[in-house]
Order: sequence, then structure tokens, then C-alpha cells
Amino acid sequence: MNQEKLYSLFTQVSSGNLSPDGALKLVQAESYVDLGFAKVDHGRQQRLGFPEVVYSEHKTSEQLEQICLAHLEVHDCLLLTRLAEEKYLQLKEKGIGGCYNPIARTLSFAPSSLESVGSVLILSAGTSDLYVAEEAKETAQIMGNNVKLITDIGVAGLHRLLDRLERLRQAKVVIVVAGMEGALASVVGGLVQVPIIAVPTSVGYGASFQGIAALLSMLNSCAPGVTVVNIDNGFGAGFAASLINNPTAESS
Repeated sequence: MNQEKLYSLFTQVSSGNLSPDGALKLVQAESYVDLGFAKVDHGRQQRLGFPEVVYSEHKTSEQLEQICLAHLEVHDCLLLTRLAEEKYLQLKEKGIGGCYNPIARTLSFAPSSLESVGSVLILSAGTSDLYVAEEAKETAQIMGNNVKLITDIGVAGLHRLLDRLERLRQAKVVIVVAGMEGALASVVGGLVQVPIIAVPTSVGYGASFQGIAALLSMLNSCAPGVTVVNIDNGFGAGFAASLINNPTAESS
């Protein structure tokens, strides 16, 4: 329930046209919808500034269809993450629209009135890290941020990073996505004075241990201002970057 609806509710209670118990039932009714297998949280935007995001990897297309329909009845903004292309095509056949990113495996529904502010810069160490970087980009964009993605800029060719140094220093927050040994986050941390969100990826040879090596490297960074999210968690990085870049965003 947005601020306008809440104000209207308070006005009705104040004027005596609606009882407190009636108002409470209306608020509770709008807080979430129980679909049996899932509870669609309509109150999350009011609490957190952004509607519920649907983690789609282990949900069926039928479940996703019901969740999307229930959500889009109330909100015009929605993000599905880890959505396989096969499931997206099944949703499309059932009339569920949105914009699908096959690299990020995200499906987004953005309102036409969406405005972008600030500057979030995403660095992808290698092309193999793009699936995580794209997830971070899609997340930050739908939350109303100006986002720029620079790819294939890892420490194996440090001159590629130094060529973009001016652009790095113009950003309000930088997301660094890297696998292998995850060294890029520390390097960037020594070059800029803005918050850095490091995202280890599960990309790498055997001793990378599916991203654990990069995770530990980033956690042990000697560069100040580096914060680390979980392995392959592009969504978490994009969400956190938005809170830094646009902390006063109003709920709609």
C-alpha cells in the first residue's frame, strides 16, 4: 500500500467513515496474497523501496505465471531472476510480457515512468563473468539507476583498467565482478574513493573451488571500502548499489 492509499485510509478513519478494524483488514489484505504455494508480498515496496523480486530457478512455469499475475495486479514493476529461457518462452506463450535478458536470465517489467539517477558502474573482469554482471545491471536499472557496464577489464591486462580510470572516478558506486583469484576488486579499491561492491563468481579452474577462492580473496582485500556479496550474487550487488546510489528513492 503506497503513501497515497495510506493517507486516504487515515482520512476515512478520522472522518468516521471507516472503523479502525475495517482499516486494519484493508491493510492486512494488501500486505500479501496467499497463493497456497507462495505468498506474494505486496507490502515490500512500502517497506524497502522496491517490490518483491522473484527467484525463479526452482519454480515451475505455472507457479511463475500465477505469481506474476498476482504481483502485476498491484505493481507495475517486477523482476524475475535465474529464469531459464525455456520457462520464459512458456510464460510468453501464456501472455506474460516483460523484457528478457538471456545472459542474466532475468525477466523485468519496468514502468514507463521509470527515471534513472546517479551513476552505478559495473566492471566485469572477463567475458565469462558476464552472466553475473548482467544480473547486477538488470537489477540496478529496474531500481532506477543510471548503469554503465564495462566488460573484459581484468588484471591480466591491467592497462585496460587504467584506460578507464577517469570513468571509474566519476561513478558513485562501483560493482566489481570477478572469478579466478578475484584480484580486480582490490586493484579498483586502491584507485577510487567510492564504495565498491565485490562479486566473486564461480568462474575458474579447479583450485578456484567454484568461486570460493575469489570470495576469500575479496574478503581479505587490503583495499578499504570493499564490501563483498555472495558467490554469483549479481542481484544482491545491484540492489545494494542502488541503495548507495539512490538512497532517497520514493516508493511508488
